[in-house]
Amino acid sequence: MAVRSLVTVASEMQAVAVAWQIYAITHRPLDLGLVGLAQFLPGILLFLITGHTADRVPRKRILQTCTILFACCSLLLLGLSLNGPSSVLPIYGALLLNGVVRAFNGPAGQAFLPLLVEEEHFPNAVAWNSSIFQAATIAGPMLGGLLYGMTSNPEPVYASSAIAYIAAFFALLGVSTRATAPKASAASMGMVLEGLRFIWREKVILGAISLDLFAVLLGGAVALLPVYAREILRTGATGLGALRSAPGLGAVAVAIMTTRRPIRKRAGAAMLCCVFAFGVLTIAFGISRNFVFSLAVLSLMGASDMVSVIVRHTLVQLGTPDAMRGRVSAVNMVFIGASNEVGQFESGLTAQWFGTVPAVVLGGVGTLLVVVLWTLLFPRLRRVDRLTPERGQAASL
Repeated sequence: MAVRSLVTVASEMQAVAVAWQIYAITHRPLDLGLVGLAQFLPGILLFLITGHTADRVPRKRILQTCTILFACCSLLLLGLSLNGPSSVLPIYGALLLNGVVRAFNGPAGQAFLPLLVEEEHFPNAVAWNSSIFQAATIAGPMLGGLLYGMTSNPEPVYASSAIAYIAAFFALLGVSTRATAPKASAASMGMVLEGLRFIWREKVILGAISLDLFAVLLGGAVALLPVYAREILRTGATGLGALRSAPGLGAVAVAIMTTRRPIRKRAGAAMLCCVFAFGVLTIAFGISRNFVFSLAVLSLMGASDMVSVIVRHTLVQLGTPDAMRGRVSAVNMVFIGASNEVGQFESGLTAQWFGTVPAVVLGGVGTLLVVVLWTLLFPRLRRVDRLTPERGQAASL
């Protein structure tokens, strides 16, 4: 938990600084979208390799290596900022390198949790893990926004991120697993592609992760928060940190609630309803001109998204044999990356074409349409009831 907290805080701090720095240089929403694209491209190009790596190399070793490389990327951004970049191209180069590290870190991190807890406790573990993650997504942007706002420079943010990544490396040294993931046999293209084939066969998993892909891709209002903070709500870098933290507040509340009252019935329907609510709230945020109201709406967006996260992550991890979790998680990370980073690019592009507010509102409408369509295309997802089997029974979807 400490490891994920440190990594997430560092990543979120850095994201605030990068977005504000790039928008301050160019004043173009499209450049905010390119931030997401730069970090997503390595994931889509490398996901077959990274997934197989997570099934062959000890996942703890992968995570340790990635935390050190994350720190190196933060130091690279620090060095670029100290030299006063007049162009954003070197920053995009550093983000591409960061994206390569994320491509390896994601599948290993997702497939690592089942090695730490028993299956019957996995949904609770996901909820606790998600609550810690969301708490970090609150603290990270707030700290990043405050540091940037107080100093008017990104350098303290990048330096703090590097320190947090290094601390995560040392925290990982004390983590022990309850089991060792079985190693896959020698690599072959057929074996590497098995993750894709498995997801295609398991329609519940396919429906869950593709729903997140298209819903969040279209409803990517968070990508345009620097524009809202600077030009619409006029709150500055500190306000940007608060806006980025707001979804985490709602997500933490839901995650803690589900540790006490887990989702026991109608999990699929709950997921679809909450993604629909996410779309409605995206539209509400898009038309808001009040800072406090915008914070409240973003918090509710985070709350609705957390239900989807818990259901999706549990379905993917418990519905996948452990020997394949790395490859399946790699595919899942591509879907998540597409929804977040490509969604960021889509938001920046549509904002450049149509304007910021119309882009967010259209994205919310698109999310609503996706939920309706997925309800029809994946009836088994809608009918998913329990996330875990009764004690003594085999897990099934």
